[in-house]
Amino acid sequence: MTAIWPTVHAERIALADDLEALTPEQWATPSLCSGWDVHDVVAHLIATAKITPWSFIKHFAAAGFDFDKANANEVSDERKGSPAETLSSFRAVQFRTSSPPAPKDTRLVEAFVHGEDIRRPLGIVRDYPAAAVVRALALQARTSVAVGGGKGLIAGLTLTATDAEFIHGTGPTVEGSAISLLMAVSGRRTALADLSGPGKPVLEARYPARAGD
Repeated sequence: MTAIWPTVHAERIALADDLEALTPEQWATPSLCSGWDVHDVVAHLIATAKITPWSFIKHFAAAGFDFDKANANEVSDERKGSPAETLSSFRAVQFRTSSPPAPKDTRLVEAFVHGEDIRRPLGIVRDYPAAAVVRALALQARTSVAVGGGKGLIAGLTLTATDAEFIHGTGPTVEGSAISLLMAVSGRRTALADLSGPGKPVLEARYPARAGD
């Protein structure tokens, strides 16, 4: 747990620095999260930085126990009138250590995946810490699709990272960088372009029901 938060904080700082240089038009760029632009994803990151076990339960119940509706409500609450205001709010929560009632490694998933949800459409490249990305990838590989993971998506396949020590599963191999594997396992179709191996067509064929979020 103690190793997670410094990484999450560093990722929030780096993302805020990247956002600082964006134009208002770039803030309106569609992200890799279906239906959300860059501004929406940042608002979501503010909400998840603030969340506690109690507030998670309260917001989830208020949304009728619908994850998508709960997320949409939180984005609406945290999205400010201008990108500058939203960025200021994001910087204000960058050192928080609160979390929903879930494994703490989900905070790494949140930081890396949503960081890429924003950066990839904008052509921004970041060199993520490999060991932490592998930790996030390992969690997503064993987490059900129903709660945002990719266990069913990669069943019967072997994932192999080409830039880190990570091999998971059995069956035809899908290989690529750890961050691209993480994005693919998290349901981001665009990451498939970065992958290769005999298992790639199998993985690709499973995507129609998981195109985006």
